[in-house]
Amino acid sequence: MPRPVWSGAISFGLVTIPIKVLPATENRSISFHQFHLEDGGRIRTRKVCEIDGEQLRADEIGRGYEVSKDTIVEVTDEDLDSMPLPTAKAIEIVAFVPADSIDPVRIGDSYYLAADGAVAAKPYVLLRQALERSAKVAVAKFAWHNRERLGLLRIKEDAIVLHAMRWPDEIRDPAELTPKPVDLDDSEIDAAIQLMETMAADDISGYTDHYREALEEVIAAKAAGKQPPKVEGEEEPAGQVVDLMSALNASVKAAKESRGESGEHATVHDMPKKRTAKKTTAAKKSAAATKKTATKKTAAKKTAGRKPKSA
Repeated sequence: MPRPVWSGAISFGLVTIPIKVLPATENRSISFHQFHLEDGGRIRTRKVCEIDGEQLRADEIGRGYEVSKDTIVEVTDEDLDSMPLPTAKAIEIVAFVPADSIDPVRIGDSYYLAADGAVAAKPYVLLRQALERSAKVAVAKFAWHNRERLGLLRIKEDAIVLHAMRWPDEIRDPAELTPKPVDLDDSEIDAAIQLMETMAADDISGYTDHYREALEEVIAAKAAGKQPPKVEGEEEPAGQVVDLMSALNASVKAAKESRGESGEHATVHDMPKKRTAKKTTAAKKSAAATKKTATKKTAAKKTAGRKPKSA
């Protein structure tokens, strides 16, 4: 179980829920040390005063804000703790919103909120079940690491999860990155949808970090005095794609083959056009003329077949 990174309470109207905050994720990446190639000595970062050149300990280092050149205003821990913020010691819920109204770009690190003590169990379960039944998520404010943050509370199994969120003005406008308008056929869009359906999956839990696994093999081999494993063969260069439809056809075929399906006839076809029930004016006139001629012929046959009445 990871160590709590913060303790406080969830403020839910007049309800207070004592909680502990624990990391919901862990970093599994392999980290490296820097060392001197000549003698193998470790390279370390030292904090040195630029005036007297002395190396400083953590308790000798203060915090300040540069208001102008060569002028720094010191801000102490006491200054930060005494700020009149209701979120300094609590995660204050400010609104409940539909889950799909939250832009995923704004979501950051995730944390589990654990009930702190027996007295917190009932209000914790109350909030969790209320969120489940309402199908909503809670938006909250909290103050960590010397700044007020925005958060998102949702349910994961039987636990309440807190996602740190960015403020709206921290999200860059993607307009400058959007490509200029291009011409796309409906057949190309239908082909892309077909490829998406071919690649559809209900579960992504089986995906693993192959890069990390390969790196672990390299480290283990070198630690044992062996040569790292080499890649057998070389990847064939991808064929040059003639057009977008060719790329989609090839992608559908490859996706089916990767699933063990036959990719022999994996070809994207144009979607059939809907037939219109409306007829043109010329067609209507032609049909009317044909019908009129047939009616005249039928009437003539009936007249010719009648016998003349006797005098």
